[in-house]
Amino acid sequence: MKCRADKTYQGAGRCVRVPFRGRRLKRWQRRHNTTHAKICCAGDQAMATLKCRRPLRKLCCCPDRTTSIVKAVVVLHHASA
Repeated sequence: MKCRADKTYQGAGRCVRVPFRGRRLKRWQRRHNTTHAKICCAGDQAMATLKCRRPLRKLCCCPDRTTSIVKAVVVLHHASA
């Protein structure tokens, strides 16, 4: 399974996709960085919504239900964007 990460995870392995570093990048590398940023931005914004509004602060239920609620918040955030 492949995942996307920040530049700080450079060298973490083949399954971790990171943006390219440097100033003189080839066109395909710049395109890769752009798509990487778009994908990561969507996840970062949804997590920021959860952290800022703190909807889970007073949640009293099973952790499995909490996971489902977080997934639903992320989907709703993406749908509204």
